[in-house]
Amino acid sequence: MADEIEKSMPAEQSLMEKISEKIHHHDSSSDSEYEKPDSPSAVKAKIYRLFGREKPVHKVLGGGKPADVFLWRDKKLSAAVLGVATVIWVLFELVEYHLLSLLCHVSILALGGLFLWSNAHTFIKKSPPQIPEIHVPEEPFLLIASSLRNELNQAFVILRSIALGRDLKKFLMVVVGLWIISVVGNWCNFLTLVYICFVLLHTVPMMYEKHEDKVDPFAEKAFKELHKHYLVFDEKVVSKIPIASLKAKLG
Repeated sequence: MADEIEKSMPAEQSLMEKISEKIHHHDSSSDSEYEKPDSPSAVKAKIYRLFGREKPVHKVLGGGKPADVFLWRDKKLSAAVLGVATVIWVLFELVEYHLLSLLCHVSILALGGLFLWSNAHTFIKKSPPQIPEIHVPEEPFLLIASSLRNELNQAFVILRSIALGRDLKKFLMVVVGLWIISVVGNWCNFLTLVYICFVLLHTVPMMYEKHEDKVDPFAEKAFKELHKHYLVFDEKVVSKIPIASLKAKLG
């Protein structure tokens, strides 16, 4: 009797193992079928973003305080920066104040006030002004100079490749961009152009961040239309330019 019980135990164990395997296989298959609807999240991650960006607008602008100012995360600071820029533009453009005169007058007022305060604090019964020692650090200037050098070198490489006739598309883009800048330069002077760019930096990124879900689909359609027109232009005009013979002559 004990032998029969011992013989039946392996059979029952193998049967239980088969049942558990079937249950496990069913659960795994059901889990995989259940995970299939999550694919739209992967599709959503591939939504077109303006200029092909993959990072948030705050990261694209560099993050930190500058991005906070441009995106109006600190409204008081952003308003103060924009107000100071507006005052400077009004002084130089509308009032026709000169930069050198402004710097000299501000320095005269500041030094005169501090000088009188330092000498008259005993009479007015106030403590003398605490003027800190100012030391300009070397590292920030070196970082700025290094980054500027890298950007200039990259620009010179691009300009050299365009001048050698290696990229017709970039050549046309640069020519059109320079022409647009020259047209805008005829409308306003350099200071007004800088002020307009500064105002745009304080308005366009903030408005885009609020309405990016509406702007991006529209921008995608616009870029597709521009790409179609470029393909037509490339087929009818650019492709007929004998670039190979020009390169052979230059070589």
